[in-house]
Amino acid sequence: MKNKVIRSITLASIALSLAIPMASVSAASQQKETIAPVRETAKNLGAEVKWDQTSHKITLTKDTTTLILTIGNSQAIVNGKSVALTGPLRIVSNQAVMPVEFITNVFVSKETVSTDTADLFFNQLQAGNGAKAAEHLSPTLKQTLPTQMLDTLWASSEKAYGKSIEEPLKSEKTNAVHRNVTYNIKSNIIPFSITLRLNQVGQIDDLNIAPATPSTYQKPSYDNPATYTEQEVTVGSGTLALPGTLSMPVGKGPFPALVLVHGSGSSDRDSSTGGAKPLRDLAVGLAAKGIAVLRYDKVTYEHTFKVATNPKFTLKNETVDDAISAVALLKSNPMIASSDIYVAGHSQGGFAMPLIVAADTGGDIAGTILLAGPSSKYVDVLAVQLKEITSRMKVLGQDTAPYEAQVAMWSSIISTVNDPQYSVDHLPENFPIQPAYWWFEQRDYKPTDLAKKQSGPMLVIQGENDVQVPISEFNAWKSELKNRHDVEYKSYPNVTHLLNSYSGVSTGQEYALPSNVSSNIIDDIAAWIKKSK
Repeated sequence: MKNKVIRSITLASIALSLAIPMASVSAASQQKETIAPVRETAKNLGAEVKWDQTSHKITLTKDTTTLILTIGNSQAIVNGKSVALTGPLRIVSNQAVMPVEFITNVFVSKETVSTDTADLFFNQLQAGNGAKAAEHLSPTLKQTLPTQMLDTLWASSEKAYGKSIEEPLKSEKTNAVHRNVTYNIKSNIIPFSITLRLNQVGQIDDLNIAPATPSTYQKPSYDNPATYTEQEVTVGSGTLALPGTLSMPVGKGPFPALVLVHGSGSSDRDSSTGGAKPLRDLAVGLAAKGIAVLRYDKVTYEHTFKVATNPKFTLKNETVDDAISAVALLKSNPMIASSDIYVAGHSQGGFAMPLIVAADTGGDIAGTILLAGPSSKYVDVLAVQLKEITSRMKVLGQDTAPYEAQVAMWSSIISTVNDPQYSVDHLPENFPIQPAYWWFEQRDYKPTDLAKKQSGPMLVIQGENDVQVPISEFNAWKSELKNRHDVEYKSYPNVTHLLNSYSGVSTGQEYALPSNVSSNIIDDIAAWIKKSK
């Protein structure tokens, strides 16, 4: 049972190799303190914030507790008493930032007994009391998350990430589907977080466990809030409905619209990765140019355990179905031009684009855009990716041993997937990446083979500095679809897999740095959509 729990946690947290190279994850996860904006942290704790421009002081007040912080000062004042900080209060991107643990310890009383369902569930989870924790689950989650798994879930998490060494920091956000309560846990190995997703009646409807990788994202210069509005929407319906954001241009519609489809792994609606939020950048950049954009949290992110325990989870379940639901949502909106709805897929989203087109039985998709989309079979592009990153690390003179170990591990997995003795009807025992069905169901799917038989405007975009989907995949699209005359191709020097421009050799390690989607890509997409209307 413990092995099954660990495999579920693995599925819940890892990116299926096309999302973030392992080196990037490892580097980002070494940070032991969680740095965050003071104002956002205070808001999550229910504290009032006042800023004095003259003295550069920030005053936080909640109930009978007052905390005074001064920019550049390593001392704080708590209820009139001086308290040392681990470092001075700093300004980053016009925001005051500091370790959230300090503010939490000032304002959160350890003696308070919470009646919040999230806290009650979390406490029982830590205690290993699965039966008590299960009392707070929604009927849907009870069917997929057995008591025995709840008994060992906390212990398995600490085995994967390390022992908790202090009180977790709690924060929460609400979207169109769930109230999301996150506990950020400082551990002796890798900081991690547990997010509990509560439904409309306050039951635990799902949860997500992942390494805590602090965001260094900064908004792009082309983000002009005066040119667009944003509203929370729901994509699809039922137990796997997804929360999303519709970015709408200011002005008189109806507007052409674009659905953004994520890459692999468990992604939020922005495809947040270290210092990048590529789908957010695309949304605000295109909305400013008169194009409505819909993005949404991925099903593996919002409903992690419900899908992780589905033994026959497929690429269609993961990517295709929700893209079609998103198109339907746009078509029902009177502010959207129903004949001008486009779909753009990043990485795995581009890989699945021919499947999305095939599923569009009503012909509602006016055109498609592939953003660093693989053209080969999934396991073949994994092999190409592993070779590419190892080669780049060698050129840079860095230690390739960790990457060669990854090559050995994935080579074994790829060999098993390609073994003709296995199929969806005869899966190998103890396949290391679950669910095994996902891998074997799409084993023989090659995007270009299906795309050859299709028609409709298509734009294929590729960064020439992409380590995860190398330029060879882009060239294969051009070669394989040479007989289609409705496809355009654009490649960009220096652009990486995250669609930003990077002058160095991209290896994924730079993903932790702040970056934004190249404005050239946004300009070209906008021009292509307006031309294709």
